[in-house]
Amino acid sequence: MEKKVIKREDVEYLSKLARIELNEQEKNKFEKELEKILEYVSKLNEVNTENVIPTYHVLPLKNVFREDIQGESMPKLEILKNAPDRDENFFKVPRII
Repeated sequence: MEKKVIKREDVEYLSKLARIELNEQEKNKFEKELEKILEYVSKLNEVNTENVIPTYHVLPLKNVFREDIQGESMPKLEILKNAPDRDENFFKVPRII
């Protein structure tokens, strides 16, 4: 019998990180589903990748930049009209520190 990789504590920890409240039924469900996902991903270890070139992108793109063109800016009042809170010409956001 194969050792379980995902435990109830892992599901509870992940739900806490995601800020998702799970009931007991959902915890059981996700424990099984996450276990299946990890089993499937572990199959990748069986694939022979000896002659596969490492890549960071699926397309052979290099330094794809658009032309930096100066243009007209939107009026400040137009930009700020839907802001939930503002202070004169600035967005007002909650203090974090």
